[in-house]
Amino acid sequence: MIYKAIVFLPLIGFLIAGLFGRSIGAKASEYVTSGLMIVAAVLSWIVFFNVALAHGEGGEVIKIEVLRWIQSGGIDIEWAFRIDTLTAVMFVVVNTVSTLVHVYSIGYMHHDPHRPRFFAYLSLFTFAMLMLVTSDNLAQMFFGWEGVGLASYLLIGFWYKKPSASAAAMKAFIVNRVGDFGFLLGIAGIFMLFGSINFETIFAAAGSYLPAEGAAEGGEVIASIFGMDVTRYGALTIVCLLLFMGAMGKSAQFLLHTWLPDAMEGPTPVSALIHAATMVTAGVFLVARMSPIFELSPDALLFVTIIGAITAFFAATVGLVQNDIKRVIAYSTCSQLGYMFVALGVGAYGAAIFHLFTHAFFKALLFLGAGSVIHAVDGEQDMRYMGGLRKHIPVTFWMMTIGTLALTGVGIPGTMIGFAGFFSKDVIIESAYASHSVASGFAFTLLVVAALFTSFYSWRLAFLTFFGKPRASADVMHHVHESPQVMLVPLYVLAIGAVIAGFVFEGFFFGHEYAEFWKGALFTLPENEILEEFHHVPLWVKWSPFIAMLIGFVTAWFMYIKSPSTPKRLAEQQSILYNFLLNKWYFDEIYDFLFVRSAKGLGRFLWKKGDIGVIDAYGPNGVAARVVDVTRSVVRLQSGYLYHYAFAMLLGIAALVTWMMLGSSI
Repeated sequence: MIYKAIVFLPLIGFLIAGLFGRSIGAKASEYVTSGLMIVAAVLSWIVFFNVALAHGEGGEVIKIEVLRWIQSGGIDIEWAFRIDTLTAVMFVVVNTVSTLVHVYSIGYMHHDPHRPRFFAYLSLFTFAMLMLVTSDNLAQMFFGWEGVGLASYLLIGFWYKKPSASAAAMKAFIVNRVGDFGFLLGIAGIFMLFGSINFETIFAAAGSYLPAEGAAEGGEVIASIFGMDVTRYGALTIVCLLLFMGAMGKSAQFLLHTWLPDAMEGPTPVSALIHAATMVTAGVFLVARMSPIFELSPDALLFVTIIGAITAFFAATVGLVQNDIKRVIAYSTCSQLGYMFVALGVGAYGAAIFHLFTHAFFKALLFLGAGSVIHAVDGEQDMRYMGGLRKHIPVTFWMMTIGTLALTGVGIPGTMIGFAGFFSKDVIIESAYASHSVASGFAFTLLVVAALFTSFYSWRLAFLTFFGKPRASADVMHHVHESPQVMLVPLYVLAIGAVIAGFVFEGFFFGHEYAEFWKGALFTLPENEILEEFHHVPLWVKWSPFIAMLIGFVTAWFMYIKSPSTPKRLAEQQSILYNFLLNKWYFDEIYDFLFVRSAKGLGRFLWKKGDIGVIDAYGPNGVAARVVDVTRSVVRLQSGYLYHYAFAMLLGIAALVTWMMLGSSI
């Protein structure tokens, strides 16, 4: 019963606020949805302690049937909850952050007249994500997957009268469809290979798909699609790559990342929910859940590693020069997701979920802190027009400082002293170095460089926003004020997580209690010894992230505190590089040229030549127009005069007699 309550309480909140919000009012909608989320969050922590932290042999997966969906031919799909440690961790992440976002939104959105709709969408988003993480088969996961996409579209475009918000919502929806197409093909491939899309069946049979000669059963369809001979191993690799394509879209990995920064057009609480707990974590969860098949395909894992490393580096470079406070944090999310995928790619699945767990706290803290800043300065988001705010909003300043310390990974290597990001991010960097992947050196180098850039742009944000002289107008500075407690309390809770989540849970997620904690929820082959090998990396590897963090901090301090004129001068001297980064490597412009303009051009061609030139001219519209013309001419013959009709009859008889005479002579 407790598991069903966790999943369905957000759905009940969505239905109440969505269907009866106008009747019960905005306040009631806020309190009902937030209250139900608080209950769901408390129950989630209870499940976490009972399932993940309970001592014993474990290993069992709790399965709770809800109803049977489809039973046709070889497909047997039921709606069932799969509860294991991975699910319990996601329960905590999703419901804790969502609850705090709900409560925070009571203050942040208090002027908006459409609050019932907003809170309904938040609860719907949460329910869809819970459907995804509790799925017992790929069809159920895809249902939650698409539900998350729908809810994100509704929330990003919440202010739909704002053209940029509507465009951002459409962009997120369309880009994700590209990845979802790959995910759907991957599901079909799984069914062709295993004859089932239920996780238990897939995982039980996955062992037979180790690298081997011979064609894969069910691989004929895959072979025909890709025009190649497919071995068991090859078929599994193709399927893994297709599933990862879906993960790339949802988790905004390199090439399918362009929607994520534009998602900032939605209200700030939405940004926190998307970036910290729901949508972007779905791709990481997918690969972790499917670890029993990814672990059997080194080639697929190599691709995951490379894409993750490039994403971490790319997003960090773009974050260096962004001026919108929310976009800086958005690119930080994109970069941190790259770290998670590198961990997945090198087989350190526990490290990936550990970073997902800690990242949820400090990233939600940073986004909600940014919302508090924006709330204080009358909606301004450009950091160039802030400055000197720490004296006016000291609580927000300290909360965001804690988030920055956690994000940049401040801590002392070799000790248990550090913020949450120090433990989870450093273990990923060390695992990348220790792995036997051919891309380990490549990934390690990019991750360390990304750590340096992360430190720089994070402290740049802090210095531009809170330090120096105020750059806002006197009128704005006069009205700067601290946020109400309903917005600050969620920051306190998240700050606690950003401080203690690392050293409290490190031993469970990726340490000496790993096996007892995960209880088989994550699968690794016997030859995967990353758990042991990352402990034995050279000392300089352990200190590399710390040194990178320190260099980034000192550089940001020099450029924005010691010598504030340096950034402008440097941007002018390196204008090509600056504009390249400011314009996000010109991905939007490239995609606009390759895909958007070509699609619009094709549409205009078909409209002019097809619709107007053919359909309107010769099709229904054209024929109908000609019929109307003929009818108008015929109507003129109906004059109403008897002699006109007699004359017409005479002409008809004459024509008939003439035809009969000529016909008989022939």
